[in-house]
Amino acid sequence: MTQAAPFAEIWRGPFLESVHKGHAVICDNTGQIVEAWGDPGRVILPRSSSKMIQALPLIESGAADARGLTTEQLALACASHNGAAIHTERVNVWMSDLGLSDDDFRCGPQEPDDRPARDALIRAHEEPCQVHNNCSGKHAGFLTLSQHLGGDAEYIDPNHPVQKACLEAFERTTGETSPGYGIDGCSAPNFACSLHGMARAMAHFAAAPDGSAEARLHQAMRLHPDLVAGEGRACTELMRAMDGKVALKTGAEGFFIAILPERKLGIAVKAACGTTRAAECAIAALLVRLGALDANHPATRKRLNAPILNRRNIETGTLRPASGLL
Repeated sequence: MTQAAPFAEIWRGPFLESVHKGHAVICDNTGQIVEAWGDPGRVILPRSSSKMIQALPLIESGAADARGLTTEQLALACASHNGAAIHTERVNVWMSDLGLSDDDFRCGPQEPDDRPARDALIRAHEEPCQVHNNCSGKHAGFLTLSQHLGGDAEYIDPNHPVQKACLEAFERTTGETSPGYGIDGCSAPNFACSLHGMARAMAHFAAAPDGSAEARLHQAMRLHPDLVAGEGRACTELMRAMDGKVALKTGAEGFFIAILPERKLGIAVKAACGTTRAAECAIAALLVRLGALDANHPATRKRLNAPILNRRNIETGTLRPASGLL
């Protein structure tokens, strides 16, 4: 098996202190590998990076149009949001339109990553709700699809029509038969594939014609980067830095994807150590390599050649991409 390739380096003064390694694939619209690092055939769980695929049945079934879902709602269906008011207020309205409440979610409560939202809960002596879960938009999409299909309340069950539709979309876009699934942090099944398969799926999205379900989803993400993640997050900041020309999505345990419609390319990145900073550094480096991202943009500099500060705000080192990625 091909070994993981160097992704990101941590330098402290003149010393190389540590190295993050991983696997990455750039794929074209024919499904072929353009460039690869590490092992393209590595079987992975794409985690939240697969949310666009999980949202495909929402549109393809006719459920999205029957409910008149907006581009904001489609972006939220693909989101791992911060639980800020801009996210929770929109998801709550969506749930109300479905005649449902927070109790109908199956994602579980989560403390918001958004500090104002978290502080507001503390001041009000309130506990986080399921709508604060970073996956609540995806689950609102699942519930919309479940209503359309006449499914029961347990929409996260792998045998539920919703999840069967997600598996069909996953295997169709990756071009592979999934070897199985793991249960994600939000309790829904997360289907496995090879890293090449995930990059192939993202290239499929990138090459999809206007009006298709795939195009509608990545267009919604690029139109509403603040809803896909939130302030301070790599997905949001890097999409803004590229003027909405590229869709980005992070996933837990060091996963990242990119959809480049103008180039009809897809990228999938997996940090072998599962570290977010390694995946963010790698995806930024590959986007710079492809000419899609300005290396000197402030959002890029936070991930490439980023200063490491100590508690006195003294620069003690840097996070740099491995030379093989640039």
